[in-house]
Amino acid sequence: MPSDDLIHEDWLLPDWDLPHVRAFMTTRAGGVSTGIHTSMNIGRSVEDDPQAVAANRAHVDAALGAPALFLWQVHRPDVLHLQAEHLQLDEAPKFDAAVSTSPGLGVAIQAADCLPVLFAAPRGVAGAHAGWRGLAGGVLENTVRALCEAANCRPQDIHAWMGACIGPTVFEVGADVLEAFGHPQPSADDKRFFAYRPNAAGEPRWRADLPGLARERLEALGLAAVSGGRWCTYSEDSRFFSYRRERLGGRMVAAIALR
Repeated sequence: MPSDDLIHEDWLLPDWDLPHVRAFMTTRAGGVSTGIHTSMNIGRSVEDDPQAVAANRAHVDAALGAPALFLWQVHRPDVLHLQAEHLQLDEAPKFDAAVSTSPGLGVAIQAADCLPVLFAAPRGVAGAHAGWRGLAGGVLENTVRALCEAANCRPQDIHAWMGACIGPTVFEVGADVLEAFGHPQPSADDKRFFAYRPNAAGEPRWRADLPGLARERLEALGLAAVSGGRWCTYSEDSRFFSYRRERLGGRMVAAIALR
């Protein structure tokens, strides 16, 4: 059985009251990695000690109370329905979202600036990695649809929680990102989710609000509750890893499982 003592006091917890679900997002705290990866790095591609990463991932499984599948995330909107055999593969499946309807199979979403979103339904859970490409491509909509099919529920039965990601005051993007979200002729007057702020050279740039964009899409789907998304990985360097701040600095994980 999982123990609450295994969840570090600094980790993030969803604010929902769902006794059939166990979920959290790690921070930098609570692991065994050292140096720039101090201490709870779960990423295998950042030149950390493989034994330390394995120990940190084992800690995640123990805290979750179930083995979690770490996906090979590729910034696409495809969703995997997790099965026991996926844990035995030599190479992680290439998906950015997964659904589980088994208490013995947890979903793990890696993050270090992109937005991780966890979903809880009465008889299933899911997780999605929502960087701007996946978000614009429909990864959240696809995850909700897959969870409804797998858990035989409606969007109104699902709770969603957004973890930590790069915040709207520092996430600088170009016109290509605005175009991906349906703004083919970006305007400096469009301030809802994109704040116009040219760079030092005077080139047009915007500050994008990933949690705001995600919340709008989730609420449009009719979910029961949408919460979280108030932490900035880039700005809070003592608490979170950030890919934009330090590319090899480490990765966090948002994990969820049915109890």
